Amino acid sequence: MAYDERLAGRIRERLADLKRVEEKEMMGGLTFMYNGKMCVGIIKDELMCRIDPALHEEATGRPGCRTMDFTNRPMIGYVLVDETGIKSREDFDYWIGLALDFNKRAKASKKTGKGKPRKR
Repeated sequence: MAYDERLAGRIRERLADLKRVEEKEMMGGLTFMYNGKMCVGIIKDELMCRIDPALHEEATGRPGCRTMDFTNRPMIGYVLVDETGIKSREDFDYWIGLALDFNKRAKASKKTGKGKPRKR
């Protein structure tokens, strides 16, 4: 799978103190599950965040952020943030914090058996 290993390291470092974090290869990249729910990930060289859909429009107005769109189907509540939006530690922490905050209220997806868990 082709995803940014440096970005994966930044995410691992940021989530290191949390329990119940699991990495899965899926969607052509790497996804970090928290409390059994998709939280953040990497698709190629972009940070993917699952955020509160009510904050989606505001979030996509920030530098480097756009709606995640697979097969011409925009996914409200899922955003991709490129390097320009996560260059600084403050910006990176903003996005991870937004995803972690929503994770508390997010519903877990139905289990499909897809995606291969990776040991951390």
